[in-house]
Amino acid sequence: MHGSDEVAHLVDRHPQVTPERLIAQLVPPPTFADVSFDTYLPDPAEPTQAAAVQACLRFCDEAVARRAGKKKLFGRREVLPGVGLYLDGGFGVGKTHLLASTYFRLPEPKAFATFGELTQLAGVFGFTECIELLDDYVVVCIDEFELDDPGNTTLISRLLSALVERGVSIAATSNTLPEQLGEGRFAAQDFLREINTLASIFTTVRIDGPDYRHRDLPAAPEPLSDEEVAARAARTPGATLDDFDALCDHLATMHPSRYLTLIEGVKAVFITGVHRIDDQNVALRLVSLTDRLYDAGIPVTASGEKLDTIFSEEMLAGGFRKKYLRAISRLLALSREPTPS
Repeated sequence: MHGSDEVAHLVDRHPQVTPERLIAQLVPPPTFADVSFDTYLPDPAEPTQAAAVQACLRFCDEAVARRAGKKKLFGRREVLPGVGLYLDGGFGVGKTHLLASTYFRLPEPKAFATFGELTQLAGVFGFTECIELLDDYVVVCIDEFELDDPGNTTLISRLLSALVERGVSIAATSNTLPEQLGEGRFAAQDFLREINTLASIFTTVRIDGPDYRHRDLPAAPEPLSDEEVAARAARTPGATLDDFDALCDHLATMHPSRYLTLIEGVKAVFITGVHRIDDQNVALRLVSLTDRLYDAGIPVTASGEKLDTIFSEEMLAGGFRKKYLRAISRLLALSREPTPS
């Protein structure tokens, strides 16, 4: 069901992403464009939050010092290896806020990427060229660091190790401690060396606290009817309207790195016929789209089943549990956003 012909559809968009565009995208998402350490408000009941701010500030000072190198005779400088900071914690404790604040505090050149964008960058440019592209950077910030397959584990481990050797510092966020990356997702013991190499790069800082997106917020909203969703889409400027299954099929036709371009310029997303997903690949693509929608602050309105029931119990018990829970948290936050009038 497409609904009104006047309303645009995501399934009609076929975005292409150039290498130049990929590099230009290496900045914090719009949601975090104006954050700083001053706008992060630590929960007084959670001392690890204030401690994390101090850890980030120390990391920034150290990253600048490492990039400057050590003076040797005749005015030459010796390259010092970069440092690593790993912000670990649950959903909604402000990890991305702190990571973006770290990015903004440090001088150019610098990069901010999701884990998926980083693997895509290496895929487009090639491993050696990717190192050359980033080897004079002060910092590479990686949001939602996740190792979902052996190929990515090896690739990212070697890429980051090479960058650190060249004086680049690495800051990352995740819901999983470095030595547990990949657990329950593939034969982690086969790649223990790579995972341990990654863990040795980082100083881990734990951030505790409840999900701020759920503080004093109601449960998932009751879904609207298909007709109501279509009607709201028709009267919302810049909206898109799509059938859930058709949208999921469309997402499969492109690499997730294109999802940002897919939703470019969209003001609100309307989806009909939402239902539970049992296919892991479909679910992971939906997680990627949700992350891009959340980063851009684009509200979501849906019909069908409740948004917090999209992922099956079996999926929520599996290796990607944290990814799915994050996506639910973000979808619920987006479903409460007021749609533009």
